[in-house]
Amino acid sequence: MPIYLITLLCLLNHSCFSGSRMVISLYALELGANQFTIGVLMALYAICPLLLAIYAGRLADRLGPRGPMLAGTFGMGIAMLLPPLFPGLMTLYVAALLIGSSFHFFFVSVHGTTGGVGGADNRARNYSLVSLGFSTAGLIGPFTSGLAIDHLGHLNAFMLLSAFTVVPCLLMWLKPGFLPKAVKSGEDKSKHRIIDLWKMPKLRGAFIASGILSAAWDLFQFYFPIYGHSIGLSASVIGTVLATFALATFTVRLLLPAWAKRSSEADILVIGIFIAAFAFVLFPFFINPWLLAVAAFILGLGVGSGQPMSMSLIYALAPPGRASEAAGLRVMVNNVAHLSIPLLFGSVGAAFGFVPVFLSNAGMLAAGGALLRRKNAGGRS
Repeated sequence: MPIYLITLLCLLNHSCFSGSRMVISLYALELGANQFTIGVLMALYAICPLLLAIYAGRLADRLGPRGPMLAGTFGMGIAMLLPPLFPGLMTLYVAALLIGSSFHFFFVSVHGTTGGVGGADNRARNYSLVSLGFSTAGLIGPFTSGLAIDHLGHLNAFMLLSAFTVVPCLLMWLKPGFLPKAVKSGEDKSKHRIIDLWKMPKLRGAFIASGILSAAWDLFQFYFPIYGHSIGLSASVIGTVLATFALATFTVRLLLPAWAKRSSEADILVIGIFIAAFAFVLFPFFINPWLLAVAAFILGLGVGSGQPMSMSLIYALAPPGRASEAAGLRVMVNNVAHLSIPLLFGSVGAAFGFVPVFLSNAGMLAAGGALLRRKNAGGRS
């Protein structure tokens, strides 16, 4: 029962988070923002997580997950109410910063404790369920946002997304017993150094693989609304294409346990990266919504295959009592991509148009996949 309640928290909170990125992008465009400004807004989602993720992980390891998860959920709900209360572009900068920071306090705590629910035998199942919750939320958030923008307006869409955080707040406040307690490692935590986690070869490989796929995921979530807006797609259609991407991540995660029995984690990560690279090649040549949805589905299959595997692997490889800290390092690595990708490709798109954005990211993925495959082959020889 506890893992299902945790999955429900992830579904509702990530619905708010994933929907917020779309509604902030489209509201900013409505206010006259250009591509670079959208890139700055999306990068603000990553600045505080980049700096605070390790601290959030250590806090969850020391005190248990409830406090950081509850604070993160409440903060995200409040941040979503700022644009309706104080309309304007400047408010979006503050909201993006607070939403990204709050969500990652929640996410790091979930990542670092999920594997301990029900013992080691249930670890893979737990991360699969949580990932399915995130995938479902990735479908619900953008789809709900698109409909709300078209029928209720941008500011009401913010309020609707904020409502997703009410049930998680009440659940964690009134029924905290389903969340795991802090794990006692028996070590002096003051001697822990984050660099020691990075120096562990297997952990470092999991961090890098997660970062490569996270970069691809982030670019699509950030850039597709801009591309769709430029070719005349409505907010509902853009939301539907984003939801199709989420449906693919959900589908591949349903199949992942059976796939993992026949292939190693490293092989699955490499295949996922190459599938994602192929999908990015397709995007700039499509303007038909149905074809864009097909490309989005292919991309979702690629990037959706890697994250649950890396989460489970990082939990298993982390030293006792440092699982959330390792999760924080993973989030920090991922947020290097979250911070740099919107700024980099927002600038490229503003200067050169859409085609170089998609193709250069495909090239980056292909190069990363080739490097990982070479290292994987070297490790087997």
